[in-house]
Amino acid sequence: MLIERIYDEDLAQAAYFIGCQAKNEAIVIDGRRDIQPFLDLAAKNGMRIVAAAETHIHADYLSGTREIADATGATPYVSGEGGTDWQYDFDAVRLHDGDTITLGNITITAVHTPGHTPEHLSYLVTDGAFADEPGYFLTGDFVFSGDLGRPDLLDEAAGGVDTRFLGAKQQFESLRDKFLTLPDHVQVFPGHGAGSACGKALGALPSTTVGYERRFAWWGKYLESNDEQGFIDELLDGQPDAPYYFGRMKRQNRQGPAVMGPRETPQELTAAQVQRGIDADELVFVDTRPAPEIREQTVRGSIVIPGRGPIATQGSWALDPEMDARGLVLLAENVDDATRIWDHLVRVGIDNVVGFIPSIEGLETFVPTIVAHDDVSTFERAAFLDVRARSEHNAGHIPGSTQLHAGRLLWSREQLPNDGTILIYCQSGARAAVASNALRSLGYEVAEVEGSFGGWAAAGMPVAK
Repeated sequence: MLIERIYDEDLAQAAYFIGCQAKNEAIVIDGRRDIQPFLDLAAKNGMRIVAAAETHIHADYLSGTREIADATGATPYVSGEGGTDWQYDFDAVRLHDGDTITLGNITITAVHTPGHTPEHLSYLVTDGAFADEPGYFLTGDFVFSGDLGRPDLLDEAAGGVDTRFLGAKQQFESLRDKFLTLPDHVQVFPGHGAGSACGKALGALPSTTVGYERRFAWWGKYLESNDEQGFIDELLDGQPDAPYYFGRMKRQNRQGPAVMGPRETPQELTAAQVQRGIDADELVFVDTRPAPEIREQTVRGSIVIPGRGPIATQGSWALDPEMDARGLVLLAENVDDATRIWDHLVRVGIDNVVGFIPSIEGLETFVPTIVAHDDVSTFERAAFLDVRARSEHNAGHIPGSTQLHAGRLLWSREQLPNDGTILIYCQSGARAAVASNALRSLGYEVAEVEGSFGGWAAAGMPVAK
């Protein structure tokens, strides 16, 4: 048996390629939309992808299950659990608790593990050529290394009302009745690692075991003492801000993400072509340079998506493709660089890349306004906006500032001032650059605080907690 983890550092998301070497058949679980890594793995090992499955209706990225099935002829599998409100709307085989998928000597058994979401499945894997009982557990967003999937995302980003309490109770029951009934030696392969917004304290380890989590995870003491309320209270406390694009991901994953098929190679455009498209409001320029370079000058009307950072994550903060249908022109060194950036963007449904340009030369530019600490008082009716997470804001912030996570800005405009200048800051300035240009593109008067909060605090300016 072959198990390969395909990890996306951008979204801290893990997909799994499981293959039977006797039959040369493979399955991809929780695959993403840029599917070439899975096709390459299959070719490298002389295998055919015959199945594509997912653990649940994802919130942080668009599933590649339909894309894989379309490209390879694989059978798609999704959860049939969770009740009528949590059924997928596209053609696929529905799996229920105890159902199996067979690949040669390998048996994959679906286990209903609600909590993170009502329909959530985990997968027990038995290598029949070696053992007659499961040795591996793919837990999706149920159990992570050192943590658990958060049960409040439906409230935070998908329009739910107080669903977190039932979800937390179900998480407790899934641990007690499913996870902890397994032998300690069973290896656990989670769907996310450190940095994901799907939990609050995810470990960076790529795998763990049932026994290790039973003994050392924060939740173990609550299960051992059967303290359900204590478990619920700690699980719900301190969860991070959920970016609002999660709601779009939930909806599109349930409906079935659009199948892209083979994408055309991004075309290099001239400055004249790009500027005409910007002037006609048909194109939007995507500045992918580091924040310090953008602050020296950037293209008027552009949005910022860091080309060497979390492209998918911050791209989804800067652009809502359901609200903005303009074509995207990427600042990229060459066609390979443009393709790499585009691969990340399609993971969150930002598909409309029409080309790239290697330089901003010849485009209409401006210099973003940067406010020195001593000059803050000169801005009339200015409002400080902290685009960091709640936990960062609570630990220390500029006095009088309002906290609104960068991933929630485009969908929370009613919370923004209608006049005056918005003074934006984050910790170091990277997130502030994304947020500032996103708001400028919508017509807001925006300035960035010099050095962001780190620079403010280092300069001995007042700090509130």
